[in-house]
Formats: sequence, structure tokens, C-alpha cells
Amino acid sequence: MKKLALLAFCLNGVIAMAQMPNGGFGFGGNQASQTVAEFSEKYADINYAGDNEAYHTLDIYLPKKQQEKYPVIVHIYGSAWFSNSSKGIADINTICAALLEAGYAVVTPNHRASTDAKYPAQINDIKAVVRFVRANAEKYHLDPSFIGTSGFSSGAHLASLMATSNGVKVAKEGKAEYDIEGTVGQCGDYSSYVDACCEWSGPIDLLNMDCDGIEKPKNSPEEVIMGMPKEGNEDSYKLLNSIYYIDGDDVPIGVFHGSEDNVVPCCQGELMYDRLQKAGVKTFFVKQPGGGHGFNMYTPENLKKMVEWFDAARAAKK
Repeated sequence: MKKLALLAFCLNGVIAMAQMPNGGFGFGGNQASQTVAEFSEKYADINYAGDNEAYHTLDIYLPKKQQEKYPVIVHIYGSAWFSNSSKGIADINTICAALLEAGYAVVTPNHRASTDAKYPAQINDIKAVVRFVRANAEKYHLDPSFIGTSGFSSGAHLASLMATSNGVKVAKEGKAEYDIEGTVGQCGDYSSYVDACCEWSGPIDLLNMDCDGIEKPKNSPEEVIMGMPKEGNEDSYKLLNSIYYIDGDDVPIGVFHGSEDNVVPCCQGELMYDRLQKAGVKTFFVKQPGGGHGFNMYTPENLKKMVEWFDAARAAKK
């Protein structure tokens, strides 16, 4: 059972890339949808780091409804951090389609895989994406006054880490120290601040992945991204966790998790919600009955709740 759980997490990444009905692709389960994402324009394969690496490219989708500029959601794919090239095939006809229909521009970035570079390379990349969006907002008809993050699985980890680490340059715990902001790209004069987050099925406390009482195997995806075992390196792992950075100044963060998730246990979402509540951060938690890791999660009700969450965050900021 332990080996199967790890295999499922890895297959959620780069191996189990299976074509779904209606022409959709997805990680971590059946993301088939009656909806097909509609957009007025797509800017593809834009390099946000200035290094000509495919893992540093992003796509920008603009809604069909014509506006002078659009609020932005950066949506990050799930892959157990094993994929560096999945920006075009994850959640396009579910999460991204709902955001586009609601009038949000959607930015889907690639980022370095754990086999390309160890943490914090992945969060450095997403910070660079947001800086690039701000620097090039006028060119791509984007509204830099509102940039939110969304993500599934390991993408949810990065999306929530973006939201809880706003303003953090260098993170320290004991002898561990990581440059969270990083220096990727050529837009260092711009802010990586994000305004709100919705995370779907994310691992947020990587020191506590057995919170469901089921012992997880060694050589896990989090040990691969860190390049070290958990035992004896707890301070370093704390700085990987989005839950570690939570404080009362955090932006609104919504949490979706399936009750039957056997890859990232539902107690991870519960931990996130509880910690956000205790800190006084605006939040919600949807524990989807029968929801798995990507299965039965993207209901019309949940997608509507996500859109309304971002809409409310925009209205509150104004």
C-alpha cells in the first residue's frame, strides 16, 4: 500500500499523462469537462526568465469578452514537482475555463522540476512569473493591480506558498536558510506580491504527510525536491512548507480538498484551513465528499465558489 501511494503521487506528475474525454488532458484523475476553455487570444511559449529554457516559459490566455485589461490568475500545474513542461495540459478545461469565462486572464507557467534543480528553484520561478506579468502588463492587456494564484497538487503547494510568503526575501529557520524570492529573470524591480489564492489538493506541511495516520514511504517527492531526507533536516523542510509562513497579514486563501484523496491526504487541507483561521486570515475550506486526487473535484459549485472568492478579493482590495 505504501508503494502504491508513492506511485500514485508520481503518476500524478509526469507519467500518468492520459488523454481525457472532450480533448482534455489532466494529471491526477479524470478532469473531463463539458466545458471547453474559450479565449480571445493566446500568447504561447513566452520566456519569462530571458534564458531560452523551455522550463522558463509561460502561456497567457485572454477571455473572450473584450476589455482594455484583465485581472490575472497564475495557475500552476500539478506534477509532484517532477514535470518542467506541463503548462498546456493541466486543468485547462476546468479551473482555467471557469476563470476565463469570469473575465480573468490566465497565466500558465512552466517551472523547473525537482530533477532540474532543488528547492527553492521552483518558488523562485513562480515569483519571477509574477514579476514578469507586472513588468509586461500593458503589452499583454493585463491588470497588475490584481494577481491571484491557483494550483493543483504540487501546483497548489506553490500557489499557497506564493500567498503566504509575500514580502519574504530570505527565509531562515535554525541553520537552514533559503532565498525565497530569487533572482530569476530580468524584472527584479517589480513586485512578486499576489493578492489572493485558491489551492486544490495541495501538500502544505511536508513534514506531516502522514497526518492521516498512514506512514508514507521514504524517497518521497518532497525528499527529491529537497535533495535530502526529512530526518535530521527538519529546519530545511519547514521552509518548504507554505503553512510555515502563515501570519495575520496574509491575503485571502481558499482551500479545496477531496475527502477520499489517497495521494495528498485530506488532513493537509484541514491543517491549512485551521492554521489560517487561527492566524485570522480570510479563508474557507471545501472538503469535497467523495473527492479524490483530481477526481470529482471540479464541480460547477466548486468552480463557482473559486470565481466568487477571487471576485470578493478584488472587490475588497478596491
